[in-house]
Amino acid sequence: MLEIFDLHVEVGSKEILKGVSLTIPDGETHILFGPNGSGKTTLMMSIMGLPKYKITSGKIIFNGIDITYMPTHERAKLGIGMMFQKPPAIRGVELQKLSEIIKSIRNTDADIQEYARILNLEEHLSREVNYGFSGGEMKRSELLQLLCQKPSLVLLDEPESGVDLDNINLLGNVIKKLLKGEKIKKRHTSGLIVTHTGYILEYVNADKGHILMDGKIVCSGSAEDLFEEIRQNGFGRCENCLQDTI
Repeated sequence: MLEIFDLHVEVGSKEILKGVSLTIPDGETHILFGPNGSGKTTLMMSIMGLPKYKITSGKIIFNGIDITYMPTHERAKLGIGMMFQKPPAIRGVELQKLSEIIKSIRNTDADIQEYARILNLEEHLSREVNYGFSGGEMKRSELLQLLCQKPSLVLLDEPESGVDLDNINLLGNVIKKLLKGEKIKKRHTSGLIVTHTGYILEYVNADKGHILMDGKIVCSGSAEDLFEEIRQNGFGRCENCLQDTI
């Protein structure tokens, strides 16, 4: 279970998150919506523990452990994994080697070759991680790494952005498999997914949706209903909800 209490986060001395509280029970998948600049990626990065994102107050609890100020690699060992919106290239490190390292950190039984086959990445295993990869190949590379890690909490930052429809279908089905996976250490996999397009909703069983605006979660409910409201009316009506939280 992930529990976030009144989280405030700064990036470069500017406050981005202004009191976010969120609970994702064991085995649930939640969807995060919000306009550009609302703090969605900041929330994901803060959960993952990247040092650029300075937590000034609040708490992040994962499976009963306070991880608020825990280093990123320790969070990964606990079972938090993330697909980044714009993953970096890693020169000098082959995808096969990185996958083996990730597998060893969590001591999983992941079949790297089989996952690479499913993701059409067999020829990429001998290449430097993400170097010269297309947008879709980068996303598939990130998914391969997550499959090797077998995290109990999956963070996906706009998994369908920058990829074509064929890749969306492949990614969507693999993400569905990742989130549906078997119990890991007596826990089911949970997920938090950021989306703008809503395509991912066709593949995952979303338990709940949230709208983040100006660093605050202004409303929560059915992910499908929230997305339909946004699709038809944009985030305009959410401004009223935001005023109610101030």
